[in-house]
Amino acid sequence: MSTPTLNTQAIVGEPEVVEDASIAESSAAWAQLKDAAIAIREMQIKDGSIPDASTGSATHQKARDLVAAITAGIRALAPAFPHDAEYLAASVVDFDRWVSEGFGVPDFLDSLMAFQPQQHRVDGIRHLVVFPMYTQNGSSDRLVEALIVETIWPEFIAALEAGDYGNKLFVSLRLVDFTPGYDTNSAVLFPETVAMREIPSFTWGAIFQDREAARYRRVTRAAAEITNLDLPERAAAMLDDQQVAEKTFVMWDIIHDRTHMRGDLPFDPFMIKQRMPFFLYSLEEMRCDMTAFRESVKIERSLAARIAAGEELTETEQEMHDYAHLVQYAVIFDRIFRFSITGTRTRNYDAVGGQLLFAWLHQRGVLHWTDTALTFDWDNVPDAVVALGDAIDDLYWHSIDRPKVAHWLAAYELVRGTLTPHPASQWARGLSDEILAGTPKGYTDAVMDDEFPLSMFFETLDKKMKPVIESTVGIRGTDH
Repeated sequence: MSTPTLNTQAIVGEPEVVEDASIAESSAAWAQLKDAAIAIREMQIKDGSIPDASTGSATHQKARDLVAAITAGIRALAPAFPHDAEYLAASVVDFDRWVSEGFGVPDFLDSLMAFQPQQHRVDGIRHLVVFPMYTQNGSSDRLVEALIVETIWPEFIAALEAGDYGNKLFVSLRLVDFTPGYDTNSAVLFPETVAMREIPSFTWGAIFQDREAARYRRVTRAAAEITNLDLPERAAAMLDDQQVAEKTFVMWDIIHDRTHMRGDLPFDPFMIKQRMPFFLYSLEEMRCDMTAFRESVKIERSLAARIAAGEELTETEQEMHDYAHLVQYAVIFDRIFRFSITGTRTRNYDAVGGQLLFAWLHQRGVLHWTDTALTFDWDNVPDAVVALGDAIDDLYWHSIDRPKVAHWLAAYELVRGTLTPHPASQWARGLSDEILAGTPKGYTDAVMDDEFPLSMFFETLDKKMKPVIESTVGIRGTDH
């Protein structure tokens, strides 16, 4: 195991107290905390513990010095985050207990329960976040991560959330600075990723809309050039404005996120972790995205009707109207251009969702790939997208009366009605009586890792877009 070269003697002292969160990332306290966190990560193993097998080894002494540097940094930064005072105090206690218990598997349940960012959804308010955790689409190891984040909560989002789109668990964030676990594709902060002794009921989930928006802007701009797509004026303008893109993604995600728990759902609405055919996750994510799209169409058309009737909208209502239109572009272009070709072809349910949307629109004559140019019939696109959402909703409605595996088979037929399965697919040929009469595991085992391969269009797009997709790893909203 490599030992960090950080000079702990130089950093263990108490740094100067920081009282202004807006400059926290440039403070000596943050530099000390972040450096120590990065150094201690090198000493941790997958479960977050720090082994020290040899008697008298210097490993744990080095780790103690690093934790002292981390907690000194937290104490110095705490005055800048008064709304997180209880959490930051509990974090110091959890770190100290980790030290006293010999750096076993870390347990940060107490500080996690004290961290309640959903109670402070105020635009621009910041949080200091320090946990041993894994990062989704980042690191699968529970290493110490330290972040400074900023809330994105514009007035029109607050109005939507207070009205028909209530979602008390949803938190929208912007990355300010972070440790290496977030120098990755990870764009979420979920409490279940934290190392802890037991799993509580979670009361929040956060998405980094700045990263989502920045990826969208870079990927969509490149894909539009490659496919010779003449972007609508407002869609093009969003690619030039990070803040507009961020707010668009907040609106998309607040509706998407709440949909996972709403609608005509079987008793298991894919929230319980289990092994099942990956295309079912594709349909669940698309159900939520299509709902966000449908509701955005509904909001835009409702407010447009009031404008046409001569009503004057409030500033907040006008923002709802404008961003509802932008959400529709974001759902289509992000799903088609980024999700379809990001990641491996091993059970990539997000990719299948993007492929499904593209093929669905193409087969309904509102998307065209002709003369090496991509075009959309924008007047008819909204109803075509809503129709895909309706088809998935109908599948779910019928599935309330179906056995699980019958639902799986019906879901497969919905997808294969638009996407072409792999020629060697057992599912496409028809599962054997042995599998059909057996356990659900047999059904899942029969699904190919790449059950619905990329079309020729996407194979070519993937090759041309690969450097752009790879360049978005660790992207921030300021990287433009």
